Amino acid sequence: MSSATRRQILSRTGATAAGIAFTGALSELFAGTAGAAPGGHTGRAGYGPLVPDPAGLLDLPAGFRYKVLSRQGDPLRSGEGPVPSNHDGMAAFAGRRGRVHLVRNHENRVSGKIGVPTVPGLTYDPAAKGGCTALELDGRNNVLGERVAIAGTAVNCAGGPTPWRTWLTCEETEDKAGTNGYTKDHGFIFEVDGADPHRTGAVPLTAMGRFQHEAIAVDPASGIVYETEDAFEQPFGLFYRFLPRKPLGGTGSLRSGGDLEAMRVPGVPDLSVVQETGARFEGVEWVPVPDPQAAGTPIRHQDFGPRGITHAQKLEGCYWGGRAVYFVSSFARVTDGSGGTHFGQVWKYEPHRRRLTLVVVFGPDTDIRLPGESPDNICLAPTGGLMVSEDGNGAQHVFGVSEKGEVYAVARGAQNIGTPEDPEWGEFAGVTFSPDRGTMYVNCYTPGTTFAVTGPWC
Repeated sequence: MSSATRRQILSRTGATAAGIAFTGALSELFAGTAGAAPGGHTGRAGYGPLVPDPAGLLDLPAGFRYKVLSRQGDPLRSGEGPVPSNHDGMAAFAGRRGRVHLVRNHENRVSGKIGVPTVPGLTYDPAAKGGCTALELDGRNNVLGERVAIAGTAVNCAGGPTPWRTWLTCEETEDKAGTNGYTKDHGFIFEVDGADPHRTGAVPLTAMGRFQHEAIAVDPASGIVYETEDAFEQPFGLFYRFLPRKPLGGTGSLRSGGDLEAMRVPGVPDLSVVQETGARFEGVEWVPVPDPQAAGTPIRHQDFGPRGITHAQKLEGCYWGGRAVYFVSSFARVTDGSGGTHFGQVWKYEPHRRRLTLVVVFGPDTDIRLPGESPDNICLAPTGGLMVSEDGNGAQHVFGVSEKGEVYAVARGAQNIGTPEDPEWGEFAGVTFSPDRGTMYVNCYTPGTTFAVTGPWC
């Protein structure tokens, strides 16, 4: 879509994009967010060039070290079976006596190489190979335990932490019972307690919707849960909010149900057409989802009335910071059916203002030009700014984005899983930091590997 058409949309909807400087937009993005560096640190433009790893696993800047915590195929310390494949979303939680609990997704389809072992009391559908594993670490990142946290789920992509220190793991599929050999419907969110998995079991949170879930973020004040949908085909995914009947009720409270709504930005049916950094949309609306269980029709295909609903391609990462929720559109392409093309957007929604703001645009002709492509998982960096996992072609990276908009490489995956003539690299996923901000944990998707990276982060 032409820039003139985008300007017409901004004008019709009351959005403003009056020359807001990119650095100003970044300051707005990071102001007051959890995880920003103490003492007013404004972020730094990197840690220096990456040093090739003699072991051929992970290239890091000088002064940084990594430890391999877990690799697919190795035995789980619990003895339940091998470490599953396809490491994806992840979160770190503080445990007792300085310990850390890592909860890690495994995005296995029915074709997954190594499925999550089925465990009594922790298995939803024995025919499904996805799920989560949990690692327990001491203060030096030594692995004390590793076990199944939930099994029998499908295509566990991302998710997000709750204020009561559990993990909400998301199924990125809409397959029903009888499809691909599954014995139960899929497309749900499940709650996982990494410290005590049997406390949460394998119970689908059905009221939160059945669709191709990607990630969630919880408003710590209201308990509202925001959800992204990474739909693969048109119409593309929606941005949702779930209003729980027992907000902030603790572990198990989301089973009590609630109401699911989808975001409507008046006059904007497709977020990809907006590419002016700082564009703001007032009066965002939330529309009840007609059938959250998608019994007959996927939610994004359902009838939201004559004014329609707002879609976006590749809605992925989602996190809460300050008084706002942030979510990522990993990319959009006109050739796929989107209204505009970009290499990634970060959006900010302020519930108390009902305001949506486009704060970061990645792309060849926009504000930030990543050396790679397709930002995916995203988290806040210890020094301020963002850490962005790349999901594209060629060598894969974790990039940092400073508060001044400077992009720098933090890590490069050196795991060649192809041949010298046809090299392939596994994407990065699940980037997260320890509670004390001293360790970055990150996954290589394939071959599934979990790293702990330490060094002068602050």
